[in-house]
Amino acid sequence: MIRFTPISFTCPNCGAPLRFSPTTGKLSCSFCNSMTEIRPKDNTVQEFDLRSALTELEHNAPKEISKTVACSKCGSDFTLTPYSVSTNCPYCGTPAITTFVNHITPEAILPFEITQKQAKKIFAQWIGSLWFAPSALKALVDTDKELHGYYLPYWTYDAATTTTYQGQRGDIYYVTVQQRRIVNGREQIVQVQEPRIRWTPAQGRVGRVFDDITIEASETLSRKILGALGSWDTSRSKPFDERYLSGFESEEYSIGLDNGFELAQAKMHTIIRGDIRRDIGGDRQQIDQMQTRYANTTFKNSLFPVWTTHFSFKGKDYYYAINGQSGVITGERPYSYTKITLLVGFFLALFMAIGYYSEYFDGDFGSSFNGYYQR
Repeated sequence: MIRFTPISFTCPNCGAPLRFSPTTGKLSCSFCNSMTEIRPKDNTVQEFDLRSALTELEHNAPKEISKTVACSKCGSDFTLTPYSVSTNCPYCGTPAITTFVNHITPEAILPFEITQKQAKKIFAQWIGSLWFAPSALKALVDTDKELHGYYLPYWTYDAATTTTYQGQRGDIYYVTVQQRRIVNGREQIVQVQEPRIRWTPAQGRVGRVFDDITIEASETLSRKILGALGSWDTSRSKPFDERYLSGFESEEYSIGLDNGFELAQAKMHTIIRGDIRRDIGGDRQQIDQMQTRYANTTFKNSLFPVWTTHFSFKGKDYYYAINGQSGVITGERPYSYTKITLLVGFFLALFMAIGYYSEYFDGDFGSSFNGYYQR
């Protein structure tokens, strides 16, 4: 357990706590509405050599460290959740920022550009578009439950790759064959063009330079959800500054640099396979072997903005996330099987009614109707 006196930023005019505003990109005072500009300490975002860092961090795996904070305004003590770095006091709402203790301090940060109000609108529109969503989920939009703003840790990797490969190139050609077919009700022998593939050996080398392959370094949300948040415009990164955290929650890195690079290599591998297929050419490609060498591998550690909330339904939690830069939304969703059953029942009843009336009009009613005109 480590006890912290939190870092806090106060308004120079009235002394009230300052919070980062995604609208202005400045620190905002909610009491006197004054704005304080965030002047960067340094305009450069540094990249680090991967091999050197892996050697240095080899014996420093991420650890869950309990942190106790004494609020700078009300004096209340509270404990942060595992890996948490910044939050708001649960008693008075004052921003509380600690330090990173897992030997990793972010080098860059993507500040929030989507406000909480905008995020709630995006969330409401998305929930409204879901078919068969439980009524309780749609009612969530009308409650006072807020979306939480998180700065989640990410690794970004750069690498220059060279890949040698062996495989096969497939070229489609056609041959004329005879087939028996029914033409105008009679069996005939016709000539048709049938595709074949001619395979020839292929080998070569492809190269690619990767820039900012992003890997989630947090376990707060599932990798599936975070991976569906779309791409990040890392060119808009700012040098890390604690003032961007004020009013938001943030976390330590819980996925190590080495594990992150393994995940980055998997992403690169998929892209490289596409390069190899294009290099082989032809109509079909088969990759038998490939060997990739990595050079100039560098990384930086960044914090990316995410709005998130969750919904409990029938004993299970469903999580949602919104990209705090682009507004892309993703998440898990429950289904109302009551609504699905009612809809299926409605269509079954409809089809039965259509069948009944079709039989009625084609049967007795039709006969009576025809008899009337025969008289």
